[in-house]
Amino acid sequence: EAIKLGSTAIGIQTSEGVVIAVEKRLTSPLLEPSSIEKIMEVDSHLGCAMSGLTADARTLIEQARVETQNHRFTYNEPMSLEACTQALCDIMLRFGEGENTMSRPFGVALLLAGVDENGPALFHTDPSGTYVKYEAKAIGSGSEGAQTNLQDSYNKSMSLKEAETLALSTLKQVMEEKINSTNVEIGAVPIATGRFRIYSAAELEEVISRL
Repeated sequence: EAIKLGSTAIGIQTSEGVVIAVEKRLTSPLLEPSSIEKIMEVDSHLGCAMSGLTADARTLIEQARVETQNHRFTYNEPMSLEACTQALCDIMLRFGEGENTMSRPFGVALLLAGVDENGPALFHTDPSGTYVKYEAKAIGSGSEGAQTNLQDSYNKSMSLKEAETLALSTLKQVMEEKINSTNVEIGAVPIATGRFRIYSAAELEEVISRL
């Protein structure tokens, strides 16, 4: 339920890398836009977009960061995307059994995007602890319309640039406000660098100008 109310987030996987884009809901003109974090880095090769209860997402991402660092420390290699997603979903299942139980499930859906030894990948997790790999996925309040749009417009041979444009044009359709560089956020993992980064305001403007 929390996710149905959450802000829309979109992930698109291409052969050149993965893009995640989110809408930031600015509920008040006095709100400082940079304080809303909807996209976070988990590890240098792995980023995450969220929809739902942001505080729950923070707890999960904190855990994911510990997992990925432990993995690097133990095996001297970056953690694969699926292993990290699996670890997160194990945590999501922890409510209701054992000693230190949580009183409720995590009210958040995540899109995990990254590049590992198997190439670029995009995973979607939901509060039930189920994870699925997607080529393009929308979560949040506008997800139904957005997913339909992605199904119509996505093709496997897209470039990373086209994916950025598709992600933002899809958000544009489902957002109530006019899209600008303060109310959306984009992160990407290009296969060329294998590093996750969040776009600056200037880069966002450049993508918006292509719409």
